[in-house]
Amino acid sequence: MKKSLVLIAIAFSIISCNKTAEVTSSKTAYVDTSKLMSEYTEAKDIEAKYKAKSEEMGKELEAEVARFKTEAASFQKNAQVNGQAWAQQKGAELQKREQQLQYAQQSIAQQLQQESGVEIDSVVSNVKKFIKTYGKEKGYAYIYGTGEAATILYAEDKYDITKDIIKLLNDKYKSGSKPATDTKADAKKEIEALEKKK
Repeated sequence: MKKSLVLIAIAFSIISCNKTAEVTSSKTAYVDTSKLMSEYTEAKDIEAKYKAKSEEMGKELEAEVARFKTEAASFQKNAQVNGQAWAQQKGAELQKREQQLQYAQQSIAQQLQQESGVEIDSVVSNVKKFIKTYGKEKGYAYIYGTGEAATILYAEDKYDITKDIIKLLNDKYKSGSKPATDTKADAKKEIEALEKKK
């Protein structure tokens, strides 16, 4: 009986040693997500698109703000000349216009934030799919993310694959394809083709 218990204990220790060896030999890496999003061409294009859109929409509003400021300056000059009743009526009108301009500014900001948020969320989702496929193809057990929402407090630089991911994503974006694919076979072919271009 003691012999069988010893044999079972030895078998368990061998199995657990093998599992420990598997865990310690797992291939891992990390991606700096802040750097990735700041250097990924598609994300930069979306940011530039909404910056231009914001400036365009802001110009229209700036003309209204300039007219309002002119009227407000004129109001202060004419208030004493035209009397208190006129000043109260005109002051109420100006105050109402000022509120309308503030609402318009807030509305534009919200609209742009909402529209850009949808596009950025789509990019983030596609990048996650791409990294998942990349990880499977390259045999990684884990690919961690660092950046603003840090999940890693320290890692050696040799495990940083951010540059590789950025290059592959940018090459894919320049070629006009989406960064994420629907099938594993397509993903494997795309990653291999992009790496051959390196």
